Amino acid sequence: MPFTIATWNINSVRLRMPLVEQFLERYSPDVLCLQETKCADDQFPAAAFRKAGYEHMAIHGQKGYHGVATIARRPLKLVEKREFCGMGDSRHISVSVDAGAGRSVLLHNFYVPAGGDEPDPAINPKFRHKLDFLAEMHALRAEENGNSGTILVGDLNIAPLETDVWSHKQLLKVVSHTPVETEGLERLRQEGGWVDLMREKIPPEEKIFTWWSYRAKDWALSDRGRRLDHIWSSPNLSPSLDRIEVLREARGWDRPSDHVPVIAGFDFG
Repeated sequence: MPFTIATWNINSVRLRMPLVEQFLERYSPDVLCLQETKCADDQFPAAAFRKAGYEHMAIHGQKGYHGVATIARRPLKLVEKREFCGMGDSRHISVSVDAGAGRSVLLHNFYVPAGGDEPDPAINPKFRHKLDFLAEMHALRAEENGNSGTILVGDLNIAPLETDVWSHKQLLKVVSHTPVETEGLERLRQEGGWVDLMREKIPPEEKIFTWWSYRAKDWALSDRGRRLDHIWSSPNLSPSLDRIEVLREARGWDRPSDHVPVIAGFDFG
């Protein structure tokens, strides 16, 4: 029984809905998790998703900022919209989805704060917020029980490995790849019992990028990317992972997001 999940920081779902429709038509994931939707729930383009065959939605939006949404061709059950750090922003939603073959998946969709430019929590409140947010994420565990498991996806805004950035040495003091972030994220993953599914299929010695800055004149030529988007799972689901696709070409689409979709395909047969 094939089952596919895609994650994509869309950087305004209403602005880029034509790209989303193009993606859904071409790749047809069972579930699409979006981050940085940038619209309140009543402004979410639900009709366009229904027209594309995605009738089931769980939305946690916010006017002009942040926002996450999980859209599916399969029925979803909302589990939680968790507020982190008492900030009142919309950065998490979890649902339960039937993945077929008798499997139930608890799916977390995250948009972790970017953290600003200065990697010093004493002088940068945005970086302090990011570290506090990660600390609260430690409460999440990769729960598993028989055929039931957990998947965590989203823009975690951290590139943890040396091969997750274009230059490890040059980015050691740049937010998203500082040791306090990379070591903190890896500790969170290990203590929570999570498996990094992207690195299950793509060896750690190979570079993976899912984000390229808008500031680059030629993003493809310079290729100064980072892996900020992630897909994790509980250990009992990882043996069923069939493939990982990072859609690099989406960065070159018309009026693109600075992130590209990542797809995890499972075979629960």
